[in-house]
Amino acid sequence: MKIIPTLLGLSLAASAIPVAAAQDASTASIPAVLTITREYIKPYKNGMAHDKTETAIAAAFTRAKFPAYYVGLNSMSGRSRGLYLTRYTSFADWEKDNKFIDKNAALNADLERTELADGDLLDGLDSAVLTYDPELSYHPHADVSRARYYEITVFHVRPGHSKDWHTVSKMYRDLMDKANPDAHWATFDVAYGADGGDSISITAINSMTEIDQNNAAFAKVMDAAGGPDGWDKLDKVFGEAVDTYRSELFSVNPKQSYVSDDWIKSDVDFWRPKPARQAPESAAGKPGKPAGKPGQR
Repeated sequence: MKIIPTLLGLSLAASAIPVAAAQDASTASIPAVLTITREYIKPYKNGMAHDKTETAIAAAFTRAKFPAYYVGLNSMSGRSRGLYLTRYTSFADWEKDNKFIDKNAALNADLERTELADGDLLDGLDSAVLTYDPELSYHPHADVSRARYYEITVFHVRPGHSKDWHTVSKMYRDLMDKANPDAHWATFDVAYGADGGDSISITAINSMTEIDQNNAAFAKVMDAAGGPDGWDKLDKVFGEAVDTYRSELFSVNPKQSYVSDDWIKSDVDFWRPKPARQAPESAAGKPGKPAGKPGQR
């Protein structure tokens, strides 16, 4: 299993929290604790080969009836990597899952076998633990079972400028109230495993059309800020609070996810698609090959 979204990254895209449930928590609730495992994939190993090993890992959790679900994301920008997000109601809740694994010999054996195979495809692996920050979030949606893409923005807040960060975040949320009240995002603070001061906003997107629509809405946000001069003032406060930020886009991979039955029922064709039909046989009785020059793919 397996971090990582312009002031615009706060974000104009319709957003929410992109994680599945753990323990007895509802799959439509916002977690207090979010764990993210990040796998860096070797070049050209991020296709069927990685799907195969991740599917085997998810199958091991399914057989064990593991109580914590996770969503697998694949990078569409930046370095090739997979993110695996699991949510918990508390750190104590997370501890229960750790004990579940410790006491399950069969699951441990399955994970050792499947994760060794998965490791052969990787260049590196790390993880981070985040905690939900309601003051920096805006109308977060908890049920994102139909999300197909995620924008994740990491803001690094300057040391000693946490107050400025909260100030500019509130200024931006006030603009959303005037210009784009349907916007929504969930923001998390780093607790462990990443740079201190990182603030991470996560956006769930059902269709990439939403990105176009929300980018088009920026003109309304600019007007609500008072035009270019007002935006420059907002941008100045932002620059005083944040020294760097980075946005990345990911797609949801159902083959690399371990999700609850209610998520599966929400869209069976996506979460449990029927196997692809085999290619028709050629005149020689062997599967036909697609046309193309040798070496093409």
